[in-house]
Amino acid sequence: MDLIGMMKKAREMQAKMSEVQTSLESTIVEGSAGNGVVSVQMTAKGDLLQVDISADLLAPEEKEMLQDLILTAHADARRKAAEIASDLMQDATAGLPLPPGLKLPF
Repeated sequence: MDLIGMMKKAREMQAKMSEVQTSLESTIVEGSAGNGVVSVQMTAKGDLLQVDISADLLAPEEKEMLQDLILTAHADARRKAAEIASDLMQDATAGLPLPPGLKLPF
C-alpha cells in the first residue's frame, strides 16, 4: 500500500473512531448480580447511570453482601461494555494494516 493510500485509510479510521466513541457514549449496557437482585446500567464507555437494588436486600445485616453485589453487577456491565467497544474498534480498523497486538485508541 502506498503512502497516500495509507494516509487515506488513516483519515477513514479517524472518522470511524469518532463514530465509535459516539456510539459507546450512547450505548447502554446492563449488568446484574445475585439473580437480578442488584442491577446497574451504564454507557458502553463506562459511565454508571443507574443502580437498582431489590427491596429484599435493604436490611442492615445485608449491607456487606449488597456492596459486593453492586461491585459484581458493575463488573458485569463493564465486561459487556468492553466487548462492545472491542467489536466496534475491530470494525473501525478493518482493512488498515496495523501491527499485531496494537491496541487502539492509543
